[in-house]
Amino acid sequence: MNMNEAIDLLKNKGYKTTGKRKDILTFFEQADGYRTAKDLIQHLESTYEGISFDTVYRNLHLYNELGILETTELNGEKHFRMKCTHHHHHHFICKDCGKTKEIDVCPMEEVTKRLANYDIEGHKFEIYGVCPACQTV
Repeated sequence: MNMNEAIDLLKNKGYKTTGKRKDILTFFEQADGYRTAKDLIQHLESTYEGISFDTVYRNLHLYNELGILETTELNGEKHFRMKCTHHHHHHFICKDCGKTKEIDVCPMEEVTKRLANYDIEGHKFEIYGVCPACQTV
């Protein structure tokens, strides 16, 4: 999903597209991988002095609920990134820097064979580790 698609979705759902909301979208559109709420707050503080955690978390929750952002948990903390919508894939996620690498392999073909009588509603497949750049540090 790109920023224009996200703004259109917000408008279609009846939400205002304020400067803060656009700046949050810009942050995630430019981020290379998953980022935390703390990362976002540090980025926004230079423009919005004293921005509240509540404002940030409320918007992150809204974006996740609307399908603009996707989440994962790394090291016990929720991380966010712009949702990928161009094709079905999964991710390798670096536990150190949060960068992602697309993986086009999906285990669902085998899983659906083994769960033939089950109604599968969705899935999420992620691989965690350390990327080559973080291995050399």
